[in-house]
Amino acid sequence: MSRILLTVTNDLTYDQRMQRICTTLAQAGYEVQLIGRKLPTSKPLRDFPFKQKRLYCYFKKGKFFYLEYNVRLFFYLLFATTDAVCAIDLDTILPAFFSTKLRRKKLIYDAHEYFTEVPEVVDRPQIKRVWERIAQLTIPRTKYAYTVCESLAEIFENQYNTKFEVVRNTPKRQTTDRPITNHQSPIILYQGALNEGRGVAEAIEAMQEIEEAELWLAGEGDLSQELRELAKKLKVTERVKFLGYVEPTDLQQLTPQATIGLNLLENKGLNYYYALSNKFLDYIQAGVPSINMNYPEVRKILEEYEVGLALDRLETPNVLAAIQQLLKDKKLYNRLKLTCEQAAKIYVWEEEEKKLLAFYQRVFSPEK
Repeated sequence: MSRILLTVTNDLTYDQRMQRICTTLAQAGYEVQLIGRKLPTSKPLRDFPFKQKRLYCYFKKGKFFYLEYNVRLFFYLLFATTDAVCAIDLDTILPAFFSTKLRRKKLIYDAHEYFTEVPEVVDRPQIKRVWERIAQLTIPRTKYAYTVCESLAEIFENQYNTKFEVVRNTPKRQTTDRPITNHQSPIILYQGALNEGRGVAEAIEAMQEIEEAELWLAGEGDLSQELRELAKKLKVTERVKFLGYVEPTDLQQLTPQATIGLNLLENKGLNYYYALSNKFLDYIQAGVPSINMNYPEVRKILEEYEVGLALDRLETPNVLAAIQQLLKDKKLYNRLKLTCEQAAKIYVWEEEEKKLLAFYQRVFSPEK
């Protein structure tokens, strides 16, 4: 069976998406290795039916990290045994592109994000131009590509004249009974990175007016310390819980205990605007009504399945009003919760993995 190397720049421990993808490919008979980075705080890797490799870098962030990691990754890919390399996002595509060209191997591009439109890039014109040039150099010369939603597939096809398949980042079907919590207060849950434009500050500010519930933040990020200081400044530390990094298996037990899920993305760049966030789909699978932004991909699902509320603007009063509505309107809340159970049968990995396997079957089918 064919051998595939998949490349990311993050710590493999918390990457649910790549764990799902690599497990599916390995169980289908492919020889799979997932390559990421090793940090001083990295935990021991869990056992999966695929191989895992971490590359250590002296630089931990910024342009020097990307430069060092790409060089290390290039030389690893240059000599590793494989039939294909799948680069996840632009930050690993250069070593994948050049190593596969030199070795005459297959190159696959997995666009998890609209990378040139993420908040960390879109407000920095020089950095943005660098990534755009990398995209123009590599993506039009890549035959096999897929992304996470229809909106991004259409944009990428128009920009790069490359066909993109769609494999949504849906969670696995929850087959075990939902955990029972004895927690007395309703839980408002945010899962994901504590980064710019994620609506976490607005949620913390809203907690000044919400005394009957707690806000749980599962994750860390660039704004971790700043958000902790904000909670302290607003005197809501008793109702705002910073859970730190939560491993995927623990998150699957935590999420169903929540009363409300938060999926709030500020319109800072087209990446957030066209996002179909994995947390939104995780909330559906866990049976948790959510508060979201009224953006295209989320709106498509909400129009078919009423699984949550949608805000037109990310502002603290809007977030507060939506939380209070779900906490107080029991009829609405129960209707949304019931619809989550219906949608959970549709938006599951067991359906999306069929598309993933069909895609890879085409990649390795004999050339005509």
